[in-house]
This record gives sequence, structure tokens and C-alpha cells, in this order.
Amino acid sequence: MNCPRHTDLVATLEHSRSGLRDSHRRSLMRVLFAVTGSALLPFAFLQMINGFWWVGASELAASTTLFYGMVRLRTTPHLQQWIYLYLVTLFSFFLVIMLLPEASVAAFVWVLMMPVLSYLLLGKHEGMILSVPFMLLGGVIYFIHLGNVGSASRMIDLLNLVLCGALMQWFIHLYEVKREEAEQRLVDMAQTDALTGLANRSSFQSTLGRTIAECERSGTGFALVVMDIDHFKLVNDTLGHDAGDHVLKHIAVSLNERLRGTDFVGRLGGEEFGLILRDVKPADAFELMDELRQRIASRTMSYGEADVRVTASFGIAQWPDHGREMETLFSIADRCLYSGKRSGRNRVAGADMANHAPARQGDLLAGSSR
Repeated sequence: MNCPRHTDLVATLEHSRSGLRDSHRRSLMRVLFAVTGSALLPFAFLQMINGFWWVGASELAASTTLFYGMVRLRTTPHLQQWIYLYLVTLFSFFLVIMLLPEASVAAFVWVLMMPVLSYLLLGKHEGMILSVPFMLLGGVIYFIHLGNVGSASRMIDLLNLVLCGALMQWFIHLYEVKREEAEQRLVDMAQTDALTGLANRSSFQSTLGRTIAECERSGTGFALVVMDIDHFKLVNDTLGHDAGDHVLKHIAVSLNERLRGTDFVGRLGGEEFGLILRDVKPADAFELMDELRQRIASRTMSYGEADVRVTASFGIAQWPDHGREMETLFSIADRCLYSGKRSGRNRVAGADMANHAPARQGDLLAGSSR
């Protein structure tokens, strides 16, 4: 069985703190560093001309740091720390500018940039935690800056900033909530088999890869099982593809009912399923699958006026006894599966054990009317 490497969407989502992946955040931060560093240079000279030498010197020092950081951001493993350092420093700088005695009213528009940058670079939770305190401080400073707000014009100025800031914070938060929900739905769709609700092939292989990595670290073992419904084509040819879909969904329910919480199951394609049995010995894996085999064989499914019964064959490979790589394990489990099928089907076969013969052979379709 060919087992190509697939992108693990769940891991990607977990490592994505916002709507941007880390590579995109890294690129955006480099642009922000370059733009901010360049913009600070003329502001620094203007502040010096206005007599605020300490502000101008601080801006020159910040500009130098930003250009240095722009280079470091290419490869630094501490991207999150750089983002926090940038945002906290930038927002604090906004507040300092607003506190200056001769601050322009236009300086307060930068308050509205705080939620935009926070949510974009940090995501919903961390973006809200960082932006809300700074926006509240900005509002307080603006209130102080206005002085007497007893007049209608001053009150209008204050309400304009407060209302606009609150709406900006709410809209961006709502957008981020909906974006996360939509992204999660896309991930679920990409990793779930639409018919059975089980993990699809890509998701199963990603989970298998993670399981191998975890067992390498912990020294525990697991079993990989490949299961195939016997004579499934007969169901489709006799009763139609809708009946085949009904059987597949029934099998998925049976698998979920029997397996433990630590196990994992997915549909690999067609009538083939994969199972990962964590922390089991070969004999225990064999016993568990044989019990599942008997459960499937003993159940009768109703479809219209027909009763349908199917059997399944299982091939088991044990990690690390039969291999340490995903491709090797799939190959061993596949060989065991088809060895069981050649021996009569409705069997559990492992590399180090004899095939388990079924208690009875019989027709897969009991086509009697109800």
C-alpha cells in the first residue's frame, strides 16, 4: 500500500495562533518591522525639532532595533516573543505620544489599530487579552486630553472615539470567532469520511505517524490493523450501492462501539478500514479483533425488505516487532489481510500467529424477505 506523506491539518491548526500560518506571520512581521522602522526615522527628527529630545532618541533606538529584528525574524524560533515585544512596545509608544502635552488629536486614531494588529498576529484569545487593556488606557488618556467634557462638542468627541473603538473591538472579535469556526469546519471536512463519519485516509495516516513518534519516545507499542469487508461487491451488485453505503455506515458504528477510547479507526477507502490499537500485546490485539470479527459476522442489517449479513477479514502488524516505519507496517498488515482472504475470508491474521478460521462459512447475503 502506498502511504504518501500528508499535511497534518489538526497540528497545523493548533500551531496557528491566528488566521495566518507562522510562515505568513513571519513575513508580515518583517514587513511591519521595515515599515515601522522607516516611519520612525522622520518622526524622530521631527520630535527633536519640537524639543522632545528623549522621544526622538527613543524613536531612533527603536528604529535601529526594528531593522535588526527584521533580519532576525527570518530564522528565529522565538517568533511569538518577537510579536509580543513589538506589539507591547508599539502600543506603549502610542500611549506615550498621546500623553505628550502638545499631542495632536489625530494621534488617538492609532488606538483603533490595536485590535487589528493584535487579532491578526495573535488570534482571538491572546489578541483580546492584549488589545482590550491598551484600548481602555487609550480611552482614559483621551478623556484626560479633552479636559472639560461638559460641553456638547467635547462629549461628542469622546463618544465618537469610545463608540468607534468598541465597535472595532467587537467586529474584529466577531470576525475572528467566525473565521475559527469556518476553519474548523473545513478541517473537519478535510479529515472526515463523509459517508461513515470516521477519519479519512489522510487523517488516519497523520494519526499513525503521530502514534509512531509518540511510541518512539515512550517505548510503548501498538498494533496496526487493516480490515476489509468480504465480498462487498456482492452487496453492491445484488442490492445496489445504497445498500453498500448502509453496510459501511453499520460497520463504522460497530467499530466505534467496540474499540477503546485510546484506539483510533478510519476508513482507508472503499470497503477497507484501518485501526490503531494503542498499548496492546500481539495476543491481545488478535483477541480483540477476533471478537470484533465475530460481532460483525453475527449481526443482521435490515435494508428494505432484505436482511444483509457480512463478514470481514483482518490483518495485524505490530509496532515495533514488524517494522518501525508506516510503510512497512501497512505492507505487513496488508499481506496478513490477503493471506486471511486466500484462506477463506472471515479471518484474523497476524504475522506471528496462525490465521483464525471462522466458526462457520456461509453466504454473505441472507436475502430472505422480512
